[in-house]
Amino acid sequence: MNSLAVARYQFNFEVQDALHLNFYSGSMLRGVFGHALRHLACMTKMPDCKICPLYRSCPYPEVFETPPPEHHPLQDFSQIPPPYVIEPPPLGDKVYRSGETLSFSMVLMGRAIQQLPLIIFAWQRAFARGVSKSESRAKLVDVIFEPNQAQQKIVFTASETDTVKEHLSFIHTQTHSNDTLTLEVLTPLRIQQKGRVLSKDMQGRDFIMSLVRRYYLLEEFHGEDYQPPNFSELAEHARAVNCETNFTWCSWDRYSNRQQQKITMGGVLGEITLTGELEPFLPLLHFGQWLHVGNKTSFGMGNYAIS
Repeated sequence: MNSLAVARYQFNFEVQDALHLNFYSGSMLRGVFGHALRHLACMTKMPDCKICPLYRSCPYPEVFETPPPEHHPLQDFSQIPPPYVIEPPPLGDKVYRSGETLSFSMVLMGRAIQQLPLIIFAWQRAFARGVSKSESRAKLVDVIFEPNQAQQKIVFTASETDTVKEHLSFIHTQTHSNDTLTLEVLTPLRIQQKGRVLSKDMQGRDFIMSLVRRYYLLEEFHGEDYQPPNFSELAEHARAVNCETNFTWCSWDRYSNRQQQKITMGGVLGEITLTGELEPFLPLLHFGQWLHVGNKTSFGMGNYAIS
């Protein structure tokens, strides 16, 4: 694996107006973040970023919808994964009353970490203007770096300063060394094959190679000193990994502002146990707990933890 800096930040807000979050709020949070980020970063106010002369230098597309390369030696890309993941509050409808704390996390990768001050300001702006259909407002209290790790640190406190405290992002190293790993899927997982979301028929190779592709795309376009691996060799190793799943199907409705219609989303929750020669993939499987895997990772889907 090459080096890809990845860091998780927890955003804590004090709710000012009652806020109702639907079963899965990741897509809503992504939408309000993107709108606020574009409003702050855009200098030309052109309606379409792709025709803007600043398209490849503006921080908005760099973070939110990274432009694909104009030329690539191996293939043409219509889109590439953005360098962030929004991790919403736990699944389930919930109402936050005035004075309560709303917390969610955001994972930043590679060069996007340098945009943290702008990203914090965008979240502040989004919630100051109001989110969801009720336009509920909330005030940012603080931002915590790696909230579930020993290295956690408050890097921004709204009441004290508008400056982000210095901190070091780091490479996450794996601590497991065995031939069996059980992964708990925390948010709906969508790994597709021929247009169909895999469920109980998922193979070890399907999961591992989806993670392999995601990591190396992120490393190539958002990291430093990218060196491509031998994908054929990795795929051959992955074929020998056995997989047992204990999945349930999860679906819900979300509204797409882009398509102007309600969309039914779905994915699998539960456990996946991988058995076999896992040594080549152990660092990547550990790292994937920050990256997520599968489709729709930008608004938090495909989150898992090694149990």
